[in-house]
Amino acid sequence: MDSNSAPSTTGSSVRGKCDPAWSHVLEEVKDGKSSFKCLYCGKVYKGGGINRMKRHLAGVKGDVASCRSVPYDVRFQMGENLKEIGKAKQQAKEDQANSNISPLEETQEYEVVQENHASGGNLGRGNSIGPSRVSSKSNLGKRKVIGEMDKYFAPRTTPGAQLGIKSVLATKEAKKRVDMAIARFMYDACIPLNAVNSSYYQPMLNAIASIGPGYRGPNYHALRVPLLKEAKREVQMIVDSYRTYWAELGCTIMADGWTDNRQRTLINFLVYCSKGITFIRSVDASDMVKDAVSLFNLFDEIVKWVGPENVVQLVTDNAANYVAAGRLLCGKYRNICWSPCAAHCLNLILKDIGEMDHVANLAKRASQITVYIYNHVYLLSWLRNRKGWGEIVRPGPTRFATTFIALGSLNEHMHDLQALVTSKFFVESRYAKDKKAKEVVKIILDPKFWNDCRVIVHIVSPLIRLLRIVDSDEHPAMGYVYDGMYRAIDGIKKLFKDKKKFWEPYINIIKDRWDNQFSQEIHAAAYWLNPAFQYDPSTSSKRQEVHGALTDVIEMRVSSSRHKLVDELKLFRERVGTFGKLLALETSKTTQPDEWWKLWGGCAPTLQKFAIRILSQTASSSGCERNWSVFERIHTKKRNRLEHQRLNDLVFVHYNYRLKNRVNVKKFNFDPIDYESIDKTEFWIVEDEEPPCLDYEELEAALYEEGAYPVNEGSSSHVQGDDEVGGTDLGPSSEEQDAPPGFNIRNNPIEVDDDDDDEEEEEEEEENEDDDEDSGGGGGFGVDDDIDFNYEL
Repeated sequence: MDSNSAPSTTGSSVRGKCDPAWSHVLEEVKDGKSSFKCLYCGKVYKGGGINRMKRHLAGVKGDVASCRSVPYDVRFQMGENLKEIGKAKQQAKEDQANSNISPLEETQEYEVVQENHASGGNLGRGNSIGPSRVSSKSNLGKRKVIGEMDKYFAPRTTPGAQLGIKSVLATKEAKKRVDMAIARFMYDACIPLNAVNSSYYQPMLNAIASIGPGYRGPNYHALRVPLLKEAKREVQMIVDSYRTYWAELGCTIMADGWTDNRQRTLINFLVYCSKGITFIRSVDASDMVKDAVSLFNLFDEIVKWVGPENVVQLVTDNAANYVAAGRLLCGKYRNICWSPCAAHCLNLILKDIGEMDHVANLAKRASQITVYIYNHVYLLSWLRNRKGWGEIVRPGPTRFATTFIALGSLNEHMHDLQALVTSKFFVESRYAKDKKAKEVVKIILDPKFWNDCRVIVHIVSPLIRLLRIVDSDEHPAMGYVYDGMYRAIDGIKKLFKDKKKFWEPYINIIKDRWDNQFSQEIHAAAYWLNPAFQYDPSTSSKRQEVHGALTDVIEMRVSSSRHKLVDELKLFRERVGTFGKLLALETSKTTQPDEWWKLWGGCAPTLQKFAIRILSQTASSSGCERNWSVFERIHTKKRNRLEHQRLNDLVFVHYNYRLKNRVNVKKFNFDPIDYESIDKTEFWIVEDEEPPCLDYEELEAALYEEGAYPVNEGSSSHVQGDDEVGGTDLGPSSEEQDAPPGFNIRNNPIEVDDDDDDEEEEEEEEENEDDDEDSGGGGGFGVDDDIDFNYEL
C-alpha cells in the first residue's frame, strides 16, 4: 500500500501513538506531510512531531509558541512528562559515561519515537527486519526503529504499562488532586457522604473523564429547568412502561402517610406491582386528613390516574378516617379492596407486648447492661477482642421490634458478658467498684434474667419474622399474612405447653389487633389460593372462615364469570389437570405463588387470572424509603406556583430514580410509618436523650468506628447478606417451620441448651421455688413450680 494513502490516525510507531500528548493533538496528513493541530487554541504546526506539540502544551519557551487556552491540569501533565524524559536522558548519559559506552544508543530507550507518519508505518523497511535494535553504524544517528515483535508490547514509558517509581508517584499525586477536588465540593455543598454510594456516581465521573479536559458542568439554570425537564421525561417513560404490568398483574396503591416536624400530615402515593414500585405524588393532607370524604376524593383521583380496572387494593394506615375513606372507595369500585398496612399492625402488636409490665421491666434491665457497656470504651474493647463477637445493639424494622431484637442479641452474648464481669481484667479494675457496675453485674449473673430473655424472644420470634416478610417489597407478601398469624398464635400456645393462664395475655393482644384491624377477606383469599398452604394438610387453609372469606371476595369483587371461577376452584382444590402434576406439587412450596399459578394454572384460566392478581400484591405500605428534606421542602407554603411544580418534578424524578435502582442496591429501610424509628437505638446505648449536633450517620461511623459506639450492620442501606431488615434474626418459630417459599430469609436461631443445663436448672428451681412469684428482677412471666421453661422447640 502506498504510504501516502495511510490515514492520519495510523502511526508508524506504537510507542509514539501512546504518548499522552496525542490526546490533545490532531494529526493531519496531506501530500505525504504531517501537520499537527492543537485542540485548545486551534494553531497548526508543520514538522517537529509530537514532542514539539508537547512543548507547546506545556508552555515551554523555545521553538514553538505557548498555548494560552490549555487547561491547567493538562499543562501540568505535559510539563511533568517533559521533565521526566529530560531526567531520564540525563541519567542515561551519566550511566553510559560511567560504563565507557557511547550514550547515544541507550538514550534512545527513553526517547519518545517521532516517526514521520507519511512513511506509511512499514515496520519492516530497510534493516529493521529481525531484532528491533539496529547494530549497523550507519543507523547510530537515527532514531530507534521498532521491530515486528515490539508492536505487541506496551513500551515502558506509556500509560497502561508498568511505570517507574517516579511515574507511579506522579500518578498518585494526580489522583489525589482529583479526589481532593471532589471532597472539597462535597464538604462545601454539605452533600451527605453516602451520596458516593449512588449508582449514578461512578457513571458521572466516567462521563466527565471521557469528554476530556476543559468540560464545564451545567449551571444553576440548566439543572433547574431544561435538565430537570429532560430527567422528568426519562422517568415518565419508566413509569409508563409499568402500565402494561399493572393491567396484567394488577397493582396496589399505597398511601404512605407520615407526620413531619411541623406536625403536617403528608401522604406519599405509590403504585406497587410485583415488577417494581413507582412514585406518583406527594400531598399535604393536613386540611383533609380528618375528613373521610376529602380523603376519598383524593384516593379517587389517584385511582383514576392509575386506571380503576388495574387496581386490586388500596393499602393505608388503619386510622378511622382512612378506614372510612377506604370503604367509600370500595363502594364506588367493586373490584378494589381496602387493607390496613400489615407492618403497621404488627408494629402495634409488638408495641402492646412491649408495654406489658414484666416485659417493660425486662427491657429496662437489659438496657442497663447495654448502656453501661457502650459507654465504657475499655470494656467494649475487651469484648470486641473476643472471638466471634458481634455488636449487641442493631436496628430492627421498627422501633418496637428493636427492643426484642436487642433482647435476642443480648441473650446470644450471655457467655461473653458473664466472662467479662468474672474476669480478672474486670474484677481488679476500677470499674468493678462503681455502683452502676455492681447493678449491671448482678443482672448479668442472674439466671432468671437470661431465662426470661429467652422466653420473650421465642414469643415474638414469629411476629418479627412476619414483619420482615410484609415489610419487604422484593416479593409479594399477600399470600403469607394469614399463615404468619396462625403460626404466631399456635407457637405461643405450644411454648407455654397449652397453659392458658400463661399464653392468654399475649394471645389476647394479638387477637385484638387481628380481629379489629388487621384481618381482611383478601388476606384469607390469598391464603387459600397459595398452593404452599392449600396442599399442606397441616395448615389452617381448610378452615371454614378462610373458605368463606374467599367466596365473599369472589361475590363482591368479581363482576363477570363468577360461576366459571367457582367451578375452577374445585379443580385447584382437588388437584385436577395440571394442578395434579408431580412437578406442580413438588414446586408448590419452593416457587413464588404468583409464579406458580403462571406455570400450572392453565387448566383454569379464569381462576388463574384471579389468583395471580391477588397473589401478586403487597400487604404493607411501609417498604419504601424517603428523603425527608426533599418532601418537607415541597410542601413549604411560601413559594410561587411555578416553583412548587418544579419541586414536584424534582421529587418525582428523585424518588423514581431511587426506586428503579433498589433491586441492585440493597438499602436499609426504616419504617416510614414510625417517624421516631430514626432514633430507635438510643434507649439501648445512650443515657441522656439529647439530639445530636450533626445528622450524618456516615460522619459518626467514620469518627467512632473504633470507639464505644455500635457499628450498625446493613445499610445501605444500605442496605444487610440478603439485606435483612432486622439485623439479628430471632430464630425459627416454635414449630421449626421453613421460611415461606420464595423468601430467602436466613435464620440464626437462639437455641435453648436443654441437654447441658437440665440438672443445673432443676437445682436452681428447687432453690428458687419460693421466689418465683416475688422476684423483682425481670420476672412476671407467670412461672409456676410445675412449669419448666427449658422447653424444647
